[in-house]
Parts: sequence; C-alpha cells; structure tokens
Amino acid sequence: MSTSAPPLLPDAPHDSGPSACVMVFNANDPSGAGGITSDITAIASVGAHALPIMTGAYARDTIEIMDHFCLDGEAVAEQARAILEDVPVQVFKVGFVGSPENLSAIAELAADYPDVPMVTYMPNLSWWREDRIDQYLDACSELILPQTTLLLGNHNTLVRWLLPEWSAERSPSARDIARAASNFGVPYTLVTGMAQPDQWIENVLCTPATALGNHRFKRFEAVFTGAGDTLSAALAALIASGLDLSEAFSEAMAYLDRCLECGFRPGMGNVIPNRLFWAQPQDDEEPQESNFEISPHDTRH
Repeated sequence: MSTSAPPLLPDAPHDSGPSACVMVFNANDPSGAGGITSDITAIASVGAHALPIMTGAYARDTIEIMDHFCLDGEAVAEQARAILEDVPVQVFKVGFVGSPENLSAIAELAADYPDVPMVTYMPNLSWWREDRIDQYLDACSELILPQTTLLLGNHNTLVRWLLPEWSAERSPSARDIARAASNFGVPYTLVTGMAQPDQWIENVLCTPATALGNHRFKRFEAVFTGAGDTLSAALAALIASGLDLSEAFSEAMAYLDRCLECGFRPGMGNVIPNRLFWAQPQDDEEPQESNFEISPHDTRH
C-alpha cells in the first residue's frame, strides 16, 4: 500500500476552514509584538480568518517606536475593496492607521457595509508628535467613531482623548468614558488597565448605562507590548464567529490571560504575548506561575 499523501480531490469542500472573516486595518510591526502581525496571529488562534490591510509600517524594536511610515489612502482603499469584492466580511477591526487620510478612506469604505460591526482599538500615541496626535484623534472622532460598534483602549489613553477637560477629583469611570464615546455614536466601550486598590487591575466592558462585564487581575512584574492589539483582534474574531458581546469579552479575556502567562522576551526589551501558546510543546511538569507584571500601560502599543 502506498504511503504517499493522497491527491487533492476535485470535489472536496472548499469551505471547511474558518468561516468567519475579519478585515483588519493596521500598520506592520517588525518586532511582531503588535500591529498587523498581532491581528493575524490572534485572529487565527481563536479560529477565524484575517483579511489584513496594511496601512503603513513602524520603525521599532521591542522597547519603543522610533517612527512610522504611512501608506496613502488610495493604497489602503484599493487593498480593501479588492478583497471585499471576493470575500464576505463579518467584522472590521481598526487599529493604528497612520493618518487622517487613511481614517477617511476606511470610513468611506465601511459606510458601504453598514451591517458589518466595527471594532476600533486606540493605542497610546505618546511616541508621536503632539500636533499629529491631535489631528489623528480629531479625525478618528469625526470619521470612525460614528461607525464604531465597540471601542477599546487603555483607561489613560481614552481619558486623554475623550475627556480632556475632566476636572473632578475622582478618576473617570468606565461608564464616564462610555458616555463620552456615545456622544460620537459608539454603543459599547471596553476600558482596560483601570487601577484598583491593593494592586488590582480591572478591564470593564460597558455602555453609558451599565457595565456588561468586568475582568480583574493582580498586578505582577513585567511590561508587555502588544496586549491591546491582541485583545482587540481576538474580540473582533470572536464576534465574527457569532458569539454575543458579553461571551466574546469573557472568551477574549481568558485568551489574553493565557497569552500573557506564556509571554516571552525575544529581544532586550518588553515581553510579547504568546498568541500561539497552545501550539507550544507541553512539559510533563505543572506550569510555573508567571512573574510578569501587567501594568496599566500594557496596551499602549
């Protein structure tokens, strides 16, 4: 009997792989920590298929971002429209796209697909020039948020963006941020990295009226790069796969926990989430408890 692999059958089904497709708009990250690499691996890891649209490229290592090189809006739109004419998309996911022009191109494209949910992740942009940050955030508020179904970002990042004139002594709650986002038309907001007493950190999924879910964990030592991209991509993929938002939040947080527990340091800088932790060889011994610290700023890149 022949031991060679059988030939591909011409009548074999062509839809046996992941059926949920997520179109992601993001920049290339050569460190592999975040950006479009994170989107592709996280989406595949939770069982969906990524349709990656490159919007630019970072110059960065595992410590910091030095620069960003942006594609123009026409290049972004042409990539997206070419594949949208061929493949149905269940969710759009928008990361950092580099310019107001690209935000405009994405908004125009998404307007042609009003029934497709959009997950928008806003990273920390403090590495960028202040005037460019302001222009980018203003464009995102005007063009992207009105079409966003779920906004995700670190507490500090979202407060600086959506509540710049906050003057109360207490720190804004997740619902305060959700109310500010709802002024632009966003129905759901996920606020990450909220500092709590006794070294606890909390992530809260909410609407302006109520909290839909929360996830708390104890701070422990190390700084991660790419956690926010990982979480937002996993959430987008789980929503695309048919989970309701609360269930997708729970599953995505459990997935991120494992990615961080199994995180690794490929260079001299920060720890990177291991988005394919399940594919690593398993030792017979029980896994050791992680010593990494998940800080309030872990989702910044």
